[in-house]
Amino acid sequence: MEIILKEDVEHLGFKYDLVTVKDGFARNFLIPTGVAELATESIKKQREETLRQRTGKEETLKATAEKTAELLATTEVVIFAKAGDKGKIFGSITKTQVADAAARLGHRMDKKHLSLGSSAIKEVGKYTATIRLHRDVTAEFTFEVKKEKGKK
Repeated sequence: MEIILKEDVEHLGFKYDLVTVKDGFARNFLIPTGVAELATESIKKQREETLRQRTGKEETLKATAEKTAELLATTEVVIFAKAGDKGKIFGSITKTQVADAAARLGHRMDKKHLSLGSSAIKEVGKYTATIRLHRDVTAEFTFEVKKEKGKK
């Protein structure tokens, strides 16, 4: 079944993409939740017109995302966490903590588009994160987890 996405869906596509999915996935999840709509001929024509109108805006958004990616590459984000004597963190570092630390430095990011790698961050040290800023622009930046100074 052909559908047009109304918003970005991870592992499926971006807003206004025309994608083909299984009928059940479209009828039971995507369409009822408002994430997509059935791709009829009239809806396809509306999509083409919308894409034509958005080309200028899309180029501006991409240029802004590329500038942000360059800034992020030179910025090091620091996160303080409670840790033991050997550097093991009590708990783990989450996407939300990384996004909040970056926001304090002036880099707003959506945690849905942030990737911290395959393993949980449970020790003090330097790590690399990847963020998708635009459909064509991804950026890598480093962040450091430091031990929080305890009160004595």
